[in-house]
Amino acid sequence: MKTRTEFDSIGHLEVPKDAYYGVQTLRAMENFQISGRKLHPKFIESLVTIKKAAAMTNCKAGHLDSQRASAIIMACDEIISGKWRDQFIVDAIQGGAGTSANMNANEVIANRAIELLGGERGDYSVVHPNDHVNMAQSTNDVIPSAGKLTVIRLFPVLLLQLGKLHQALMDKAKEFDHVLKMGRTQLQDAVPMRLGQSFHAYASVIDRDVRRLEKSREEMYVLNMGGTAIGTAINVSPEYLHHIVKNLAELTGYPFRQAADLIDATQNLDGFVGVSSALKTCAVNLSKICNDLRLLSSGPRTGVHEINLPPRQNGSSIMPGKVNPVIPEVVTQVAYLVIGNDTAITMAAEAGQMELNAFEPVLFYKLFESLDTMAGAVKTLTENCIMGITANEDECRSYVEHSMGICTALCPYIGYKKAAEIAKMSLKTGVPVRDIVLRENLLSAVELKKILDPMIMTEGTEENEAERHTVA
Repeated sequence: MKTRTEFDSIGHLEVPKDAYYGVQTLRAMENFQISGRKLHPKFIESLVTIKKAAAMTNCKAGHLDSQRASAIIMACDEIISGKWRDQFIVDAIQGGAGTSANMNANEVIANRAIELLGGERGDYSVVHPNDHVNMAQSTNDVIPSAGKLTVIRLFPVLLLQLGKLHQALMDKAKEFDHVLKMGRTQLQDAVPMRLGQSFHAYASVIDRDVRRLEKSREEMYVLNMGGTAIGTAINVSPEYLHHIVKNLAELTGYPFRQAADLIDATQNLDGFVGVSSALKTCAVNLSKICNDLRLLSSGPRTGVHEINLPPRQNGSSIMPGKVNPVIPEVVTQVAYLVIGNDTAITMAAEAGQMELNAFEPVLFYKLFESLDTMAGAVKTLTENCIMGITANEDECRSYVEHSMGICTALCPYIGYKKAAEIAKMSLKTGVPVRDIVLRENLLSAVELKKILDPMIMTEGTEENEAERHTVA
């Protein structure tokens, strides 16, 4: 393999002659063989977009000549379009607060720009990774800004899938609105409800998750670009300082604004913690819903079996005919992953010291993973589970009719003590509550029919309250 010799402050290395990356990237690749995963594609795109905006801004400010700026911008456009991605070879988890990722981008862009200007890769007198591509920048403002841009770019997929899940749950709420079932607290019979109400509640919590996530995204629009090393804007011209964020906003179409306190924005990562917290909360809610689905579909002969989940695959290599709730199971596993990632993100943000947080690489690695995997989990939950759920109406009604839980509805008419006696009698004898009430002439069949009407039992109103007093 032909090589070229490149130098850095550590010494020299032989870099593959045809590589667009350089000595600093290669050294990082050797140092950080950690996860085996490269930088997230959207993170690469975000990094290079920032480099493009910086070149445009420096050129307009008169600090970068138009020839070099044009070559840098053209190189950035090629990478953004998908070219040269194999040249980004550093591990996603790395020391140095992301300097390796930043320099990987700088070197690839520089060498491609050199080539576009007719030079040979590695001849940094033509375009230098630090002096030209990284002009007026630092890893410490580029990397967190690229992280925020990446989060913003990953959000739409997740929000789209959550929106589809919300609609699917609302559709089931409507479809199952007439199905009377037993509500349960502490897994014990409570009071009757409609199956549609269960699914409406699931839809409500997902809607709340969407609004919580959208709110957390707002902090991603605040950037520390222009602050460079620690937020004091060293090595930055006034023209660049006042226009870099505006130019990036115009370039991306996002409403970015420069942080009012660049030092604060450089050293603190609480905005990312806020996003992760919203993701964790959503994960908790998704897992709770999936736990319910597994319980409600359990059986089919020895469990609750009030609903049927669509069969997706064989459930056992040894038990014929067994079908498992694999979709809720995988969503719950993703929830555990997101919750665990939130802990890592929290600790990474907490570990910042003085004017910089050095632990952004693992924070971004975990945050991007949470956004990606949750979007996939929500998609499969909607398409492969929720949309195909059916109700076992007879089973649901039978549970209600044979449950002591309906005694609660009788309390306003016959009193708590008498209702409790009937409940015990029903449990002991197996005779339905309705039959015992009629047998003891406590209420007429007409009264009982009205009292135990599904709508009255499951949706109290002032009219119902007045009717109870009338009957009593």
